[in-house]
Amino acid sequence: MEPIIRGYRPADLDAVYDICVRTGAAGGDARGRHSTDRLLGDIWAAPYVIREPQHAYVVDDGHGNAVGYILGTADTPAFVSWFRAEWLPATAARYPDGDPRDDAMLTNLHDPERMLIPELAGYPAHLHIDLLPDWQGKRLGQGLMAAFLDGLRSAGVDRVHLGMAPENHGAYAFYRRLGFHDVPVADSGAKFLGRGTSPLG
Repeated sequence: MEPIIRGYRPADLDAVYDICVRTGAAGGDARGRHSTDRLLGDIWAAPYVIREPQHAYVVDDGHGNAVGYILGTADTPAFVSWFRAEWLPATAARYPDGDPRDDAMLTNLHDPERMLIPELAGYPAHLHIDLLPDWQGKRLGQGLMAAFLDGLRSAGVDRVHLGMAPENHGAYAFYRRLGFHDVPVADSGAKFLGRGTSPLG
């Protein structure tokens, strides 16, 4: 069967965690780098599908298995407030202090306000997109992005941003092909790009 792009379902949650860690090292496999392979998902993936499943889409391999996703929030400040008030208390106890492999990621978990970047205030939505390696290069990422932008536009959101590791050159080229442009952010180790939510050309 051919892969399809469909809305996220709660049954996809474990697959979302798996995709997140298997693409979590600047697009490479991050399994085994932390005390648990679910840590990256608790920061970069699960909170989005739990809070805003209407803005999450997956690539289904044709047999019901999610092999890629796009997810995000339509309102970054509101998401940050929810993360602080609800997600952090629900997840922090999973990661007791003491494992140095987790230090950098736990800094991200405990500081959702890092997402409130003044230079990005005009791009209220943000997203994360990941595909397992065997499913890359098949125009599925473009299909995910089209679905996500359509959903934001229907919700009345006019612009979106994303952050990425500067060394992930393949991802950067992909985003530029889809109409994203650089958004300069001072004193950041990440690269940020933004776009309107108009349909892909």
